[in-house]
Amino acid sequence: MGKQLTISEINSYLNSQQEISENELEQLKLDKRTGVQKLLERYERNKEKQQKMRQKFNAMLTYEQTQYDLGNTMIAGIDEAGRGPLAGPVVAASVILHKDFYLPGLNDSKQLSKKAREAYYDIITNESIAYGVGLIHSSEIDQINIFNATKKAMKTSIHQLGILPDHVLIDAVQLDSLPCTSESIIKGDQKSISIAAASILAKVTRDRFMMELHNKYPQYNFASNMGYGTKEHMQALNEHGVTEYHRKSFSPVGELAKA
Repeated sequence: MGKQLTISEINSYLNSQQEISENELEQLKLDKRTGVQKLLERYERNKEKQQKMRQKFNAMLTYEQTQYDLGNTMIAGIDEAGRGPLAGPVVAASVILHKDFYLPGLNDSKQLSKKAREAYYDIITNESIAYGVGLIHSSEIDQINIFNATKKAMKTSIHQLGILPDHVLIDAVQLDSLPCTSESIIKGDQKSISIAAASILAKVTRDRFMMELHNKYPQYNFASNMGYGTKEHMQALNEHGVTEYHRKSFSPVGELAKA
């Protein structure tokens, strides 16, 4: 590293490098300045954190890697958002990622902050091979029930990919009559990178829809409850009644709609 650097210069150097050589680390360890040693401790902690995220990411590639080993490259992950709410659509997403795709911290959308989901959504949609979204509104949910609506949304998302997958990995649901092989994985959004990516696309898409719905019906505060049956939402239903976006086949919405 040549002449002795200032602590500020070392900080900038450590932050700008992908990987510091062992020789450079040894030189820095010989620097007895307290500030330098604190920077090294932080660097080591960050390095360990990055290694753990890479290990977890690799562990969540097991299902994909099995398909890659079989010669399949177009592996689609599928997940849904919005099966439980009293209002709004159920949304499913499919996504096919590149074999070398890497996004540190990618996980089940429910375990990520809103800010992280939004950032990951942009990365996934920009860098994926293909993605598709299926959305089934409350009126159709009432007609065919939420389970069938979920499956229909998932199948729609596959068609929206625009290309035929070799294999699909589905979170917890079994789909029939698909144009390719498939497997259902319990808690798949925590076990498969492709499904985790799909869960983010589905969640963000639905949340954005509910934000727009909030602007139309602010009295229900959909921006906060996303259509779930919170105490506040139930009070609004009792005061203002049922909208066309509420699921009348869900209790207690159906009872209120008849009142």
